[in-house]
Parts: sequence; C-alpha cells; structure tokens
Amino acid sequence: MAARTEYTGPVLFSFGFRPFFLGACLFALTAIPAWLLIWRGDLDYSGPFPATDWHIHEMIFGYGAAVVAGFLFTAVPNWTGRMPARGWPLALLSGVWLLGRMAAAGWLGLPELGVMVADCAFLAAVIAMIAREIIAGENWRNLKVLVPVTLLGLANVCFHLEAMTQGTADFSRRLGIAVLIFLIMLIGGRIIPSFTRNWLAKRGAAKMPVPFGKFDAVTLVFGAAALLAWTAAPLAALSGALLLAAGVLHLVRLARWRGLATLPDPLLLMLHLAYALVPAGLIAAGGVPFGLLEPAAAAHILGIGAIGGMTLAVMMRATMGHSGRPLVAGPALTLAFMLLLGAAALRLAGSAELAAGWDGITVSAVVWTAGFALMVLKTGPWLVTRRIGPKKVSGKP
Repeated sequence: MAARTEYTGPVLFSFGFRPFFLGACLFALTAIPAWLLIWRGDLDYSGPFPATDWHIHEMIFGYGAAVVAGFLFTAVPNWTGRMPARGWPLALLSGVWLLGRMAAAGWLGLPELGVMVADCAFLAAVIAMIAREIIAGENWRNLKVLVPVTLLGLANVCFHLEAMTQGTADFSRRLGIAVLIFLIMLIGGRIIPSFTRNWLAKRGAAKMPVPFGKFDAVTLVFGAAALLAWTAAPLAALSGALLLAAGVLHLVRLARWRGLATLPDPLLLMLHLAYALVPAGLIAAGGVPFGLLEPAAAAHILGIGAIGGMTLAVMMRATMGHSGRPLVAGPALTLAFMLLLGAAALRLAGSAELAAGWDGITVSAVVWTAGFALMVLKTGPWLVTRRIGPKKVSGKP
C-alpha cells in the first residue's frame, strides 16, 4: 500500500475531482456561448473540424472526458485503498486536457495530425494512470470500467481520423455519445440504487431498490446493442426497434430503484431524473427511423439531458461529499439542475422561434449557461478551498 504522506501543495490539485470538475464546469459555461456565437456567425472559428463537429467533439471529449476523469480519479482510491493522484502529476494531466481544448479550437496553429495527438493524449494518460492504480491495488473486478473509458479514447481517435478523411465525423459523433451513455448505464446502475438504499435505510424504509441481477445484465446488453446499432445505422428500422426495446427495459430498470421515494431529497432525486433521460433518449432515437422525431432532437435528449444532467448531478454530490459539505442541494444547485433539464426540453424546438425572435437553440444555450453559472458560483469556492470538518480515512477521498 502506498505511503501515507500529508499533501501540502495547492488545494486544487489535492484530489482528482477538484481540477476536472472545475475545468468541466467552466468549459461548459464558456463553450456553449462560444458555439452559439459561431452558429450565429458572430464569432470566427479556425479549428480543424467543421464548426458543428467542433461543438459536438468538445462537449463529448472536452467536457465529458473531464467529468469522467474527475470521477475516476476520485473513485479509484476508494476501490484500491491507494493514495490518489495529486500534486504535479494531476496538474500536468490538467494541463494536457487544457492543451487539447486549445488545439481543437485552432489556437495552437497545429496541423490536423498534431491536433489529434494533443487532444487524444489526455484520455490515453487517464487510461494508463487508472489501469496502473487498479492493477497495483489488485482490484481486478473494477478493471471492467476501463473498457468503456478505453472505447471513449478510441472514439476520440476515430473522430479525428473521420474528420480528416471524410470532412465530417458523422459516425464518431454518435460513437462518443453512445460510450458516455453506456458509462451512465454502467456506473449509474451502481451508484443510484446504492445511494438510494443507504438513504432509505436511514429512514427505516421497508422496501429497498432491487439489487443488480440478471434483469440488469440483460438490460445493459440490450442497451449496448441498441447504442451500437444507432452508431452504425441510425435510420435503420432494426436500430429503431432495438432502441425502443432498450428504452423500455431501462425505464423498468429505473422504476425498480424506488426513485419516487426520494422526492424529499432533491440531490438524490436528480440522479433518478437524469437517468430517466437515458430511456427517454433511447426511445426518441428509436422513433427517428419511423419519422416520429428529428435526429438532432433525439441526440440532444441524450447529450444535454442524460449526459449533461447525470454529470451535473454527480459533480454536485461528489463535490459536497469530498469537500465536507452536507449532502443537501439547496435552492441554487436545485435550480441549476432544473435549468439543465429545461435546456434539454427547449432544444427540442430547434430553430423554431419561441419568443421575441429567439429560437429554441438560442434559448436552450442561454438556459444551459445559466445553469452552469450557478454551478460554478456555488461549488467553485468548494473546489479550490480545503475540506471542512473531520478528514476522511487516509487514502480515501
């Protein structure tokens, strides 16, 4: 087991959730307004991707990858009992992530291949560091988490290669979203019923969430198959049928976790609501081949609703818990989450005018930005200041 030494460096680099959650939230707060200005023709973009591909790439492999890294670098020490990555290695990794964002924006003037190397280096380093910790800690059962994270890294490579060879990254867009959705299915299926069970047990509830079993395994397999079909052939009738079936199965799965019982606790309820947008997005995507919905609408239910909602809820909870704050959402963070759900709903209007000349895309972007502004204002100070209250057991976040 790693030696236990007191960390005396900058608080921001004392634990993985701090720089990556803060970086992800600040990026979400600025990248969407930037995209809105680019889309409206008010801001020049000179990066290596078509503008729409840049927007999608950065929300998946910029924002999404940062949240995944923050979660893993905080969870793995709990799994292995080893000290977390901190200090200069964590600062260096944060710099690699930032370098990727600058390269993708075209700010470094790199050729396409150089942008790919600069951008893909982050997830490659995350995978290597997490694998080392899990193997060194002999925590073999959690090695499976590396599979979807590795797929996310490969999806990023594919995105660059497809954009370079085809001029756009149509396939890789869906692949990146699919991997993040599967991570939500996998990790959400662990933490949501677990947190709910603990909360209900403290209140003496007799009925608990149904533990993971064969039904969950079948549901995950159906989910993976549906996402793969959607990635490969989003307009095929077979893909639609698989997506609809997977959506129904995940609705049933969610219902088994007793989400309605968590109404008194908004912070816990957020996880259930965010997960509900996974089956909602699958069903919406399943309706596309049959002419029931536009592809962009279905993709944004998954992207803004499921991925945005789940990552925001997880960041809130993890930041509170690991900074010593009570697990209470409060009005500001509850409003931030509701604004994100509102952004997902408003995006369904697309370019249709909603009010005063503002279309659904513009209003959705404004509401998203407001939600993350609240998130940064509330949790930002917690992420850069030392933990309050008693310290946790050494070696665990």
